[in-house]
Amino acid sequence: MSCVKTTDSPPTLLQDLLPSSSQCTTARIYSKWVDMRRLNKNSGDPPKYSDLGGDDVSRDQQTRFGLTPLKLMGGLVVCLMVLSVLFSISVIFRDSTLNSIWAVADARVLDMAPTKDLDEEDVPLESFVQHKKKLHSSGLEHDDRLLGGLLSSQFDDDSCLSRYQAASYRKESPYRPSSYLTSRLRRYEALHKRCGPYTEPYNRTVANLRSGKKTEEDSDCNYLVWVSFSGLGNRILTLASAFLYALLTDRVLLIDRGVDMPDLFCEPFPEVSWLLPLDFPITDQFNSFNQESAECFGNMLKLSTNSSSSLSPYVYLHLVHDYNDHDKLFFCDQDQSFLQKVPWVIMKSDNYFIPSLFLMPSFEQELLALFPEKQTVFHFLGRYLFFPTNPIWGLITRYYEAYLAQADERIGIQVRVFDTRVGPFEYVLDQILACSLDNSLLPEINPNKSFVTYPGNQKSKAVLLTSLSSGYFEKIRDMYWEHPTVTGEVIEVFQPSHEGYQQTEKKMHHRKAWAEIYLLSLTDKLITSSWSTFGYVAQSLGGLKPWILYKPENETTPNPACTRAMSIEPCFHAPPFFDCRKRTGTDTGAVVPHVRHCEDMGWGLKLVNPAINSIA
Repeated sequence: MSCVKTTDSPPTLLQDLLPSSSQCTTARIYSKWVDMRRLNKNSGDPPKYSDLGGDDVSRDQQTRFGLTPLKLMGGLVVCLMVLSVLFSISVIFRDSTLNSIWAVADARVLDMAPTKDLDEEDVPLESFVQHKKKLHSSGLEHDDRLLGGLLSSQFDDDSCLSRYQAASYRKESPYRPSSYLTSRLRRYEALHKRCGPYTEPYNRTVANLRSGKKTEEDSDCNYLVWVSFSGLGNRILTLASAFLYALLTDRVLLIDRGVDMPDLFCEPFPEVSWLLPLDFPITDQFNSFNQESAECFGNMLKLSTNSSSSLSPYVYLHLVHDYNDHDKLFFCDQDQSFLQKVPWVIMKSDNYFIPSLFLMPSFEQELLALFPEKQTVFHFLGRYLFFPTNPIWGLITRYYEAYLAQADERIGIQVRVFDTRVGPFEYVLDQILACSLDNSLLPEINPNKSFVTYPGNQKSKAVLLTSLSSGYFEKIRDMYWEHPTVTGEVIEVFQPSHEGYQQTEKKMHHRKAWAEIYLLSLTDKLITSSWSTFGYVAQSLGGLKPWILYKPENETTPNPACTRAMSIEPCFHAPPFFDCRKRTGTDTGAVVPHVRHCEDMGWGLKLVNPAINSIA
């Protein structure tokens, strides 16, 4: 018997509450009860008086106590209907309650996700052990957690998980730090411990600075204060430059915290912090320092004699891209003497100025001993100084394990577009594909077939693309999704984030940027964009010679689309063109064989191995 809900009469409350199956069951019982009444009412047999008369007492008792068959049947029907209603209501309220509970739980997760600190629970030891097992089974495991003596062993592992775990996520570097570099780093760490924040020498020199006292006495400890300035890539490169200068001049490096430096980077030196204390006397003047400041190095050279520098409690170095000819005298030996007796040097820069340090005779021999392979300067300094904090290490390792770890090869593509309009741009996409395909980094597709069968195991490539726009990722992903490759390789394309535009005021924006730089450095081959410090940091940390995309002109794809870098070093974008000895202009890219002009910026300078004197 089928149950059809009719619409001849308006629905009752009971009908609305009951589920359809309960309505059908109740309707069948009610139908049988009505049929029974009709049978009794329409029976053709005449009544028997004896029966009627003889059953009066029993019939009265049944009526009084509600025991007639009709009433029993009606009561049963009513009970079933009530039970059905109660059951339906309980189901409704139970589902509503459960939905409310899950809604609250989901809301809590969503509310917490952006601000949650990713501590050790997010990078469990078990996960790291599983990663090590995978490496061991693949034959890629190496146990050089101190990076050939580059790192100190005096750290607590849990305080910065990336310091000693990072090596297991990379192939072993083909470059080895010199024994002289490792010994100088240990010597610097001892100096930092003796003169760092709140030590007796520090307190004494800060007291002099606070009082404005000028002294001609030699200080036990001199300091270089790096001011947090510019974007993340620039900050990383200038901080490495500042550290090398501090190493060469026996100064203690202290860094301005800026908006988020402690949130991004672990402490690099054992026991004593590199963070400038919050009560440092002149921190509130950092933003106002410029070329016209009375304490500016270039301005002081222009207006005063060298001997007056020894009376200054501090000097401000303006090494920003707009620095003038007097500021650039910083790179001349005879003018370096101006700074020797100054206890506090405050530096602001947005340049990787290390190549010009190699042109200074007073530093040359020391630098050649520290870095026999000239192209490894930032590779070693970056791996020594810059380790992601635990929250960011959680972002890096989770993404790596989820999307990159299982691939046979990892290809990084870093896209930086200087067009101010909203992308993506077809000429940029064409350039990325031309560089990738022409250099066999990615395979061609077969547009005429929807499916191709290849014998043997298919090789997989994971492409990690970073860009402020999602458009390039989507188009490349769809290309390899919609068409098979001619080689049979499986291509997977991933993009961790697409922020749309640089959001330098947001903590999570910088966290993601640092995570993406580090992920790019974990790839096997890398494509970077011209002029991009983001790409410079990734290539040098990873020890990778990237293919550099030429900067497009007039919205046209360059031909060729890219070139192979001469070395793994970053480019110094604004070097001086000055012969310090002759006091005349000169081409500083043609002075020594290991300092050459950059591939992506013709006037820039970069370090190369001496044997390499042309673009590879």
